[in-house]
Formats: sequence, C-alpha cells, structure tokens
Amino acid sequence: MPDFLFDFLSGGLLGLGWLGMLVVLLVFTQLTIFSVTLYLHRSQAHRGVDFHPVVSHFFRFWTWLTTSMITREWVAIHRKHHAKVETDEDPHSPQFKGIGNVFWRGVELYREARWQRGDIEQYGKGAPDDRIERHLYTPHATFGPIALLFLDFLLFGIPGVALWAIQMAWIPFWAAGVVNGLGHWWGYRNFETADTSTNLSPWGVWIGGEELHNNHHAFPSSARFSMRRWEVDIGWAMIKLMESVGLAKVLRVAPALDVRPNIAVPDTDTLKALLAHRFLAMTDYQRNVLKPALKEEARLAGEKLRRLLPRRLRKGLADDGRWLQPDAREQLQRWVLQRPRIHALVEHRARLSALLEARTHDASERLKQLQAWCQEAEASGIRALQEYAERLKGYALVAH
Repeated sequence: MPDFLFDFLSGGLLGLGWLGMLVVLLVFTQLTIFSVTLYLHRSQAHRGVDFHPVVSHFFRFWTWLTTSMITREWVAIHRKHHAKVETDEDPHSPQFKGIGNVFWRGVELYREARWQRGDIEQYGKGAPDDRIERHLYTPHATFGPIALLFLDFLLFGIPGVALWAIQMAWIPFWAAGVVNGLGHWWGYRNFETADTSTNLSPWGVWIGGEELHNNHHAFPSSARFSMRRWEVDIGWAMIKLMESVGLAKVLRVAPALDVRPNIAVPDTDTLKALLAHRFLAMTDYQRNVLKPALKEEARLAGEKLRRLLPRRLRKGLADDGRWLQPDAREQLQRWVLQRPRIHALVEHRARLSALLEARTHDASERLKQLQAWCQEAEASGIRALQEYAERLKGYALVAH
C-alpha cells in the first residue's frame, strides 16, 4: 500500500493524533448537545429564548447533520411529553413503558411517536417551515448523517468512522435514554411536581444542563434550568454569553419568590406567587410540615422512623402514593388513617393542592378559598402547619 494512502486511511487530511481526535470528539458532541438543549428544547419547544437567525440556522444545520432529527417532530414529541406526562399517552414515561424500555429503546420510542402525524401537527405548531426546511432538512433528514460520515472519513480517515459512530450514538444514549429514562426514575427533587421527574446531578455540564430535569418540569418555559445557588447549568451560561454579544434574547425565566413579613390575610399578590410557585409550595409543605410530623410520630411511638414507616412509603406520602403499587398505596392509606394528626396534615395538603391545580379563571373565588384554608390551618393547633400558613400568606413575586 502506498505511503500516502496509508497515511490518509490512518489520519485523513488532518492527520490528528489520538489527543487531537479526543478534542474533536468533545467539541462535536458538545455542539450537538447545545443544538438540542438550546435550540430544539429551550428555544423551539418552550419559547424561553430567541437566537439570532445565524445562530438558529447553525443549530438547525448541525442537528440535521449529526442527528437527522426534524425540528417540528422533536418539538411536537417533547411538548406532548409535558402535556401527557406520566400517562399512557406520554411518548416516553418510564412509569408506563418501563425504565428498561425507555433507557435502552428510547430511539425506537421516538420513532414510534414520529408516526403519530396528528400529534405532530397538533403539538408542532410554530416550528420552522421555510424553504430549506421543506426542501432539504425534512425530506432528506437521513442525508445529514451520511454527509457527516463522508466528511469525518475525509478529514480523519478510518478513525473518523469511529468518531462518526460515537456522534450517532450520543443523542440517542444521553437524551433519549438517560434524560428521558433516568430523569424520571433516579436522582433528587427540588420540587414536588405532579410527575416523577428528577435532577440527575446538580452540575448540568455533561449534557448541557438537561441533568436538571426536575427543575425543568417545575418551570418548563424557563430558559434557565438551575434553581439553587449550588446548581450549574452550562446551557444557561452559554445563553448568557450569547446574549452579551447580541446573539440571544432571553424571553422567560422562572420567577423569583419573595416572602413578605406580617401579612395578616392572603391577597392577590399571594395568590399570583403561589400559582407560579405551586410546586415549591408543595415541596415546602412536605419538608417543613409532614417530615417534622413524621419524626414526632416516631418519637412518641418510641420507634425509629424507618421502622415506623418504610422509606418507600414515606416517599409516597409526598403525593398520596400516586406512584406506589396498589397494595403499597392501600398500606399507606391505612397507616395514615390510624394517625389523626398525620391524617389532618394530609387532608390539608390535598385541599391546598386541589385549590392550586383547579382549572378556573375565577381569581376572586380562588382567593377566598385560599384565605379560608389559611384560617383553618392557623386554627388547627398544629404548630408546623400554623408556621407554614404564616409563611404562605407572605408569598409574592419579586418585581423586576
């Protein structure tokens, strides 16, 4: 074999060593992650940020080149996930399709959802529909990865084929498998949302901030996924960098919460803030009312909490056992009914949750219900519940 042909096959036109190839791999895969989390997810699906047309089109091109995903389809499938989360209509819920299926067969589930053309039309509104989308990106979606294979081989030789294979597996594994699967199965929760979403890590770096999945489900339209001071969202850092040079415009972020002192009766500001932060309110209830009550119940019984109520049932107490198996749910309900104080707290929480989730436009009636709830909480004689109601009355959104 001629030396020039051997050199080409070994390293392509660029002839990079293994370290150079590793850098290329990290740059290329990170660009793909940014294309998905910044453009498809935060910009197109949730309208949390707008990008300069040049940036938007680069992301569209890179997504076509490295994933063959069509913007309208990705947007529609993701919006349906939020609209039907944790139901049998959710395109990729581990609760209904199984964690193994979502983790290992995430791409197949995505492809199945693509064929639901009515859903694509319903949930995909507003996605790009210009000339290049109609004549190249959509009808010739598979041509992108083929072109990338040729380009990788040309630039890097046979190692470029391995590079291409990793690029093709990157989004299917990390997005369709890890985020859609593990992001509803394992991790920590900042917010008691009405689904099983979790944060996989407080440092959202490796997959662009998508690790903060529970935060995203609490505030879907927010362009920023990090919610705590110690959380890192590299995607948000990139958005702010582009905004500083005029390449991005942030449209929505999660509203900040203030707690006003000495508010005697909940007012309209209280209600607005409570509706915006309803998941935080329910999280506070779980942490500051129910958990202390459980510990007190264990102390009075002279038992360890883990023996008084197993951990899986304690976790189920946060949502009335919604995700427990039927027998475990019945066990939890019997346990609660046998303890009047815990039962009263669970009832109060259920009424507050129903008030916040009610589909009504009558703000004045909802405010009256909130005021009545606070009055009953303060008259309950349960100190933790009284303190919670006092804090709740002071809720207000931070003025910008």
